[in-house]
Amino acid sequence: MATLALLDETATGGRLAESTLTGLPDRMTVRELVRLRVREEVARHNAAPSRHFTGLVRPDDAEAEANGYRLREARRLDWERQADIAERAFAHNGFIVLAGDRQVESLEEVVDLEVHTELVFIKLVQLVGG
Repeated sequence: MATLALLDETATGGRLAESTLTGLPDRMTVRELVRLRVREEVARHNAAPSRHFTGLVRPDDAEAEANGYRLREARRLDWERQADIAERAFAHNGFIVLAGDRQVESLEEVVDLEVHTELVFIKLVQLVGG
């Protein structure tokens, strides 16, 4: 069973957050890894719902904050809805994923977790007028 570090970084390489997934099979698709990451983030939030959510993607009706997202009211989130949002964000360049020194191109790409022990997620910021 593999252990994987999930690192959130800025486009300039600054570390924002880190978490770990354990007990994983040796090979998984990027889609499976993204959905698992989101499920874990939502489970942590739902254990003690608040108006602040720290995760890969913005929940519906939330505003971006410096360190996550502010919900209009403290509430539980649906992890499958968040995972669907994450998949769409990946498809529309909302974030990129690096396995080693290589950018992952597809959610269907298989990652060998014996070789790649960390994935780097870089959220991309939309430019005004772009």
